[in-house]
Amino acid sequence: MTSFDIAHQRLYNQHVAATTFEKPGDVVAGMGAVQAQDYAAAKWAVGQRMRRSTDTAIDQAFADGAILRTHLLRPTCHFVSPADIRWILALTAPRVNAHNAFSYRQFGLDDATFMRSNNALSRALEGGKQFTRAELAFPLQQAGIATGSALRLSHIMMRAELDGIVCSGARRGKQFTYALLEERAPQARTLERDEALAELTERYFSSHGPATIQDFVWWSGLTTSDAKAGLAMVESQITHRVIDGQAYWFSASSSSPPPSEISQAAYLLPNFDEYTVGYKDRSAVFDGSHTEKLGSRGDILSNHTIVMDGQVVGTWKRTLEKSAVTIEARPFTPLTKTETRALAVAAERYGRFIGLPATLA
Repeated sequence: MTSFDIAHQRLYNQHVAATTFEKPGDVVAGMGAVQAQDYAAAKWAVGQRMRRSTDTAIDQAFADGAILRTHLLRPTCHFVSPADIRWILALTAPRVNAHNAFSYRQFGLDDATFMRSNNALSRALEGGKQFTRAELAFPLQQAGIATGSALRLSHIMMRAELDGIVCSGARRGKQFTYALLEERAPQARTLERDEALAELTERYFSSHGPATIQDFVWWSGLTTSDAKAGLAMVESQITHRVIDGQAYWFSASSSSPPPSEISQAAYLLPNFDEYTVGYKDRSAVFDGSHTEKLGSRGDILSNHTIVMDGQVVGTWKRTLEKSAVTIEARPFTPLTKTETRALAVAAERYGRFIGLPATLA
């Protein structure tokens, strides 16, 4: 298995090259979680892995609570299934809180303050209410909790998410709201820690493999010892192959992708897509010699990326107009006619997703 084989298998296992999912909730559950701090980009990350997906349908799934958005795994927002939100939080929130500990102290936030703020938020939101972060500042202040700067308030709300008090409500226009998790996801499962660790390990390597232990540590936010313990628990479902002295783990039932399906297609992936953000080592999908072509930030995570033959071969951006969308492609090297046609097909697919005819520039 070469680096290109690793990339091909990842595209296939991540359902980018094999879009079998029918519903947004199925995508999110199958992936374990989908990074979603950029809401519009995350919707396309989900839509890319679905059949007949539309931006409107994913918006509706979010409004209905079929997918939720909250802080878990790492200190950033993810889409997560309502059925999975509690057991993933219970497993990963302690690590996120440990990562946030310095910031909590910096803003004068301790456990006693969080207990009071969580109680105030519970009272304010009970009965199916959904409020924006700015609106929730008032009941917090009434409870004697200074909201202070926007960052202090954001840490109060993040801790409430990590403690399983609140999660995303429906959007109000372009504003996000919070709702009580127990009301938004009343059927959320709870698992014993070992069972949760085994479940998350199996989900990750089945959907993101071939991947290394350190890739899983990066993605999950868990410790290396936890990652090794999780692999030991699912050894009958996960297999591995050693390449250049490094073990890559993947589902034992994973089938090989059709080579022509991978090599002849182009994909317009959004920033922070799981295909790039889901791994600590991204060398299997990106040639570091192109780093200087990624812009001022110099990383593939914050760019929308063009993927061909499993490799990141350029970046793209969109320009929305009333009746059309223009896709501006910036390949690292000149494309062949065949590659340009494949890119045009990918642009048309994105246009269908957002409901506008697409022009490739």
